[in-house]
Amino acid sequence: MDLLSALRSESSVFAAELRPPRAELATSEGMDAWIDTYHAVRRLTRQGTFVFLTDSAVGAQEEDNLRHLVINLGNDVPRERIVPFMTSKHTADYCLSYAERAHQNGFPALVVLGGDKSVGTPRCVEHAWQLREMLRKRDHTIALGGWANPHADAERQIDFLSAPNFNAEFYLTQVVSHFDVDAVSRFIAAADRRGLTMPGLFGVFFYRSANAKTLNGLREFIPVPTDGLTREFGSGATAEDVCANTIRTLMNAGVKHFYISNLPIARAQPVLASILEKVGVTA
Repeated sequence: MDLLSALRSESSVFAAELRPPRAELATSEGMDAWIDTYHAVRRLTRQGTFVFLTDSAVGAQEEDNLRHLVINLGNDVPRERIVPFMTSKHTADYCLSYAERAHQNGFPALVVLGGDKSVGTPRCVEHAWQLREMLRKRDHTIALGGWANPHADAERQIDFLSAPNFNAEFYLTQVVSHFDVDAVSRFIAAADRRGLTMPGLFGVFFYRSANAKTLNGLREFIPVPTDGLTREFGSGATAEDVCANTIRTLMNAGVKHFYISNLPIARAQPVLASILEKVGVTA
């Protein structure tokens, strides 16, 4: 089953988001990092988990995730379980070529995002929907994913998702946690009230500790509930406990589908399995 079919089914989807190695790694170090990535993708997809492979959305130049996937994963990994990310922080020609390569190599879905404007390479378009529009004119078969932010004004976000030019069949959200449940509830309520039928996956970050330096660094890119995390880890909760608490709380608020980011590459599959076991569900 491909991602879009899974999102439209009755079951919940629990996907993993993995980040490719950085382009500036030394040859041997980069090779080791990619080997870990290949093993993680194989283990997750063979367990039936969908895997998102990110692009250089936060400014750090990463390797071409699609090229490495095609060359090294072979034919024993189900393409329908892998969904590459592509940001507009490349030239338009590169983006169009990337989407064409994804389609030709059997990937049925592609997430198309804008990317952080404040760092790294400039976007080739102002808004991601413009890039998805360019891609849609060339190919009507690949499923495209967009982006939403439950931390922002809910009605405005639903306006974006409902717009005829959004050009996507599904969306992912900014990372949220159980400390953000009120904002998530407002987002879900607005989507229900407006009759939004497009499926979405809500982002959950796997916080490994409440280290102040790490959390402060993350705040440059995602909303981080520092005080809440500090209290929860301080009470003795493990990283898996905290992540499971987020998923459980958001499911109770009406969220159905999730992607979990920042899983440790070398242990991504067993860590995700442990989290979902604590939630009381299976991938």
